Amino acid sequence: MTNYMQVHFTKLFSFLFLFFTCTITALKAQPGEVLEERFDALLQKESIGSNIQELSAFPHHLGSARGKVVAEKILDWFKKYGWNAELETYHVLFPTPLERQLELLAPTHYRAVLKEMPVTGDPVSNQEDQLPTYNAWGADGDVTAPLVFVNYGLPADYEQLERLGVNVKGKIVIAKYGNSWRGIKPKIAYEHGAIGCIIYSDPKEDGYFQGAGYPDGPFKNEYMVQRGSVMDMVVYPGDPLTPWVGATKDAKRLTKEEATTILKIPVLPISYHDAKPLLEALDGPVVPAAWRGALPITYRVGGGSQSKVHLKVKQNWNIVPAYNVIAKIKGSTFPDEWVVRGNHHDAWVNGADDPVAGLSAMLEEAKAIGTLVKQGFKPKRTLVYCAWDGEEQSLLGSTEWVEQHAKELEQKAIAYINTDGNGRGFLSAGGSHALKDFVTEIAGRVRDPLTGKTVLDRKLAHSIVSASSLQQKQSLLEKKDFDLQALGTGSDYSAFLQHLGIPSLNFSFGGESEGGDYHSIYDSYAHYTRFKDPDFSYGVALSQVAGRAVLRLSEADVLPFHFEGLQEAVKNYIKEIKKLTDDLRLSSAVENRLINDSVYAFAADPKETFVQPKLKTAVPTFSFDGLQNGIDSLGKAIERLKQRQQRFEGGKKTLEIANQQLFQAEKSLLLEKGLPRRPWYRHSIYAPGFYTGYGVKTLPGIREALEEGHYQEFEEQLQLLIGTIHKLRIQLDRIFI
Repeated sequence: MTNYMQVHFTKLFSFLFLFFTCTITALKAQPGEVLEERFDALLQKESIGSNIQELSAFPHHLGSARGKVVAEKILDWFKKYGWNAELETYHVLFPTPLERQLELLAPTHYRAVLKEMPVTGDPVSNQEDQLPTYNAWGADGDVTAPLVFVNYGLPADYEQLERLGVNVKGKIVIAKYGNSWRGIKPKIAYEHGAIGCIIYSDPKEDGYFQGAGYPDGPFKNEYMVQRGSVMDMVVYPGDPLTPWVGATKDAKRLTKEEATTILKIPVLPISYHDAKPLLEALDGPVVPAAWRGALPITYRVGGGSQSKVHLKVKQNWNIVPAYNVIAKIKGSTFPDEWVVRGNHHDAWVNGADDPVAGLSAMLEEAKAIGTLVKQGFKPKRTLVYCAWDGEEQSLLGSTEWVEQHAKELEQKAIAYINTDGNGRGFLSAGGSHALKDFVTEIAGRVRDPLTGKTVLDRKLAHSIVSASSLQQKQSLLEKKDFDLQALGTGSDYSAFLQHLGIPSLNFSFGGESEGGDYHSIYDSYAHYTRFKDPDFSYGVALSQVAGRAVLRLSEADVLPFHFEGLQEAVKNYIKEIKKLTDDLRLSSAVENRLINDSVYAFAADPKETFVQPKLKTAVPTFSFDGLQNGIDSLGKAIERLKQRQQRFEGGKKTLEIANQQLFQAEKSLLLEKGLPRRPWYRHSIYAPGFYTGYGVKTLPGIREALEEGHYQEFEEQLQLLIGTIHKLRIQLDRIFI
């Protein structure tokens, strides 16, 4: 054999060996794995980075000209990717500021700057059309009064003030950002008689105490301000004038005065540059140690006549268009079963992190799926990708779309997958616990860009390292599944999960991308590429996680709902409620003893007459037997379902019915009349807290009744909760029969 023939024979042999090796590998791989590998290969971090840069180049808030440009650009991209896309426009109320004034009148004079300053190296920090620093949905008002520092402005803080003999009625309060959602602070202040509320970011939580301020480091500089909504969205989110119905052009609307989610007092966020002179001016006792921040001052309660401030807020209250981009690829086998995926596109200012980082990851998924379809892939179920408008103002776009399309979504939506901002670090996931195994499987397949391990392994390792005791570390070493969190609110899943009972998930990466840019002019491409995800590799990881969730739900022969995770979660929530009952009973007994012994008998001002705090109502003894029996019965139903599924040999039609029953099962947990004082929220397991906002309250009907001392209501909500668990058990017993 000549050298020429040897060379070509060797090449031919190598080609045949590679061909057969790849063929055998492809045959051994599951069809879904091959699809996901093809999907992964199409994701490009450079594309994600380019989209972040382009979409965050200018301010694009709700109702702005640039906001419409962004929506139309996303629409064009979806069409280019091969999706059937359209704009769905709603007409929503949106207040924007006309006048903002804050002055310290006594004991000295100071006029607040109320402006974020441009910084070197960030060209977008000095752009036109930036929304000023303000809180949407506070009332218009012009008030002058003494100032009181209320710590984080939560119920426990007002109890402490009561013990100090300080009353906020007729006064203006100043509260720190943190420990709850911002809208709770003015809501509680109003309930205690305050006539105005100021919210500031203390450097201890979000500033030089944590690290260098921007641009030297990622944290808040002295002028940075957190904008945001203070709508009472724990009553209902979305357009305040159109609760329960989509805010179409001809929708019937409440008047602004009738809208219960618009607050009754003026609210203004400020920087710690503006907060320092106000806090320095306060008189009265020094605050408790836990209240003290990191400003170089003595933190005092105030409330006396020495410190007086003037607060004025006046706003435009206009109806503006909200542009949702809705893109679909029709399912080939089950066109009336929808997998819905969403991320908002509006921002308070430029929004490179929130929301453009998550949006760009979603767009990269859509592009990859569109390419797969062009190559011959036909999703079994209909895919619906949504870019929402007006999320920042309290979930306006998504809520109005869900309310308008509620009947169709109740029948067709098998799940909703949400993302928002994104950074580098660890996978965070929350949602319906019947999807816990599903999330664990996905997290076990996606590789962490930094370590090369799976994102599940890195998450588990981080939880072990972060554990506070050796016992916790030992317990976590045995853990193999993803710790799926319960969802409160704060992003676009609320209407799907808590209003309609559609199984939902929310994904993000973070924990190693800290910074004070949130809702400020500094949430920019420059800040993002320095401190969040410089090479956009975690954008790809987010696309891989959320994209797998979409594809697996689309292609599953049997939908991946496993209710063991839900039962386990509810069992843990019941344990928490029992412990809470015992703790509250003991706490009230101790508190009453201290009050009776006059331990709290002093006032902030020696000239004032001390008013003794009210005695706490004793916590009754409750029986949890019915609830425990219900969850035990649910466990048996889940085991029976597993056995039936393993023996299942039915045809396509029977399987289709079983799948419909699986994704409809979560609706069994909806309360017919909703939660007390907020019927829009109907889920009996998950809700935002009435006094925590974004933070979740699990088993909210009974938990909040207990926390707020509504003991008759507790008994009523307990029976309703038992009823929803019973309905879920009946639903599960019908599947695969």
